[in-house]
Amino acid sequence: MEKIQIEFSKVGIIRYISHLDLLRVFARAVRRSGLPVALSKGFNPRLKISFVRALKLGTESSNEEAAFQIEKPIKTEDFKIRLAKELPPGIEIQEIRKV
Repeated sequence: MEKIQIEFSKVGIIRYISHLDLLRVFARAVRRSGLPVALSKGFNPRLKISFVRALKLGTESSNEEAAFQIEKPIKTEDFKIRLAKELPPGIEIQEIRKV
């Protein structure tokens, strides 16, 4: 399995969503985009997405990091374009790389 790491910014009105809501935003964006992100094994499977740190409510940031475990190979640019299209205004992907 591959791992893709992104660096993103969270600015504007979107800074008022909590960390758990941010997790849900990314999970929904991944599902809508149809990206091949791996699922955990078990009774209640979840997408394998991890965030480096949690922001306080109301805090803007321009260098947050998240990692996605990928089931099938995908070009990083395709991943970025498909994910960015589904994210709400205020969350922008700055950089993307394979780990």
